[in-house]
Amino acid sequence: MRSCFLCVLVFSLCFSCVEKTKKQTIVGSWELLSARIYKGDSSYSSVHANEKLIKIFNRTHFAFLRHDVHKGKDSLPVFVAGGGEYTFENGTYTEYVEFLNYREWEGKVFEFNATIANDTLTISGIEKIEELGVDHKIIEVYKRL
Repeated sequence: MRSCFLCVLVFSLCFSCVEKTKKQTIVGSWELLSARIYKGDSSYSSVHANEKLIKIFNRTHFAFLRHDVHKGKDSLPVFVAGGGEYTFENGTYTEYVEFLNYREWEGKVFEFNATIANDTLTISGIEKIEELGVDHKIIEVYKRL
């Protein structure tokens, strides 16, 4: 009986020390830290210091809100909102834009690379809409809220 108890104890200790890998989930709220657009030989930040953007994911949909931090009371008022369905599988993040105040972007699909490391989400890839002359690479970095 004592040897049986000892075996169970040793077995339990061995498996309790195994670190469980926790799958990183995109579900939640994220704040944009930086966003760069690369076109040809040039690049620029697509969000200014006086703006704030959050992106929110549930299991099937995303939404984002971007506005100026001065509540529209300075010379550069900004408000952008959009959302739709998404998939995130094996490092590929695909957005199906259903809603956006830039209506000509609605119905477009964008496929990006995405990684989550601790509380940081990085999204990169090509945004291309021929009829609008949009063709550039983006890199966005978010922190989990």
